Amino acid sequence: MSEFSELAKYLTRSEPKAKTKGPYRRPRDAATLILLDRSGAEPKLLLGKRHEGHVFMPGMFVFPGGRLDPEDRRMKYTGALDPVSERRLLAGSPKTSKARINALALAAIRETCEETGILVGSEASEPFAAPSSGWQPFADAKLTPNLGALTFFARAITPTGRPRRFDTRFFVADRRDAKIERGGVAGPDSEFVELKWLTCAEARSTNTPAITKVIVEEVEMRLKAGFPESVPASFFYFRNGQFHRGELA
Repeated sequence: MSEFSELAKYLTRSEPKAKTKGPYRRPRDAATLILLDRSGAEPKLLLGKRHEGHVFMPGMFVFPGGRLDPEDRRMKYTGALDPVSERRLLAGSPKTSKARINALALAAIRETCEETGILVGSEASEPFAAPSSGWQPFADAKLTPNLGALTFFARAITPTGRPRRFDTRFFVADRRDAKIERGGVAGPDSEFVELKWLTCAEARSTNTPAITKVIVEEVEMRLKAGFPESVPASFFYFRNGQFHRGELA
């Protein structure tokens, strides 16, 4: 059995509540961005510790991300997702559109800015109005989010029966594509109380949810292989009492 299949088995073992019966809730579109710092001997990933007061994953280290907002569809941007990422994002069920997958990439960039103060973008050709407060830092800095900096590599859907369900697309980007890193965003009154750049080994050993550990493993395996386009994107979903890993080629 492949290493990727073992990740699906790990999710099933680590998520006993996944078998809990409950009312059906449609998963909400969400996006996550894994920022890579490859300036040192080992690549490092940016994770944030969630506030202890949060209902969802309190006190855990996770990657920046969140649900898609309607205003993300109206945000100006530069660049474009690479053709392979675009094809894989359009694959699977339910069917989606190019506008929707662009908005998901934008959501990943916006959430990263809101939670970490890091802006992945390019210089805007002219001033523009932000469609929401979440995008205001880009307008203030005269930057537009750069979709060309992102690569899609995984998708995961929360099992049925959970009080909160997300259909999350995972993107990766290099820290070098961050034009601005604002300090003071994380703190005791923020969504993230602490930010850490961790190696994959360090991230695996810290207090993270099962899905975050699986994504760390995904990133590590792909990094060791040089992040080749030939490796399909992973698709984790729950069926018949266990997680499965599909592929989006």
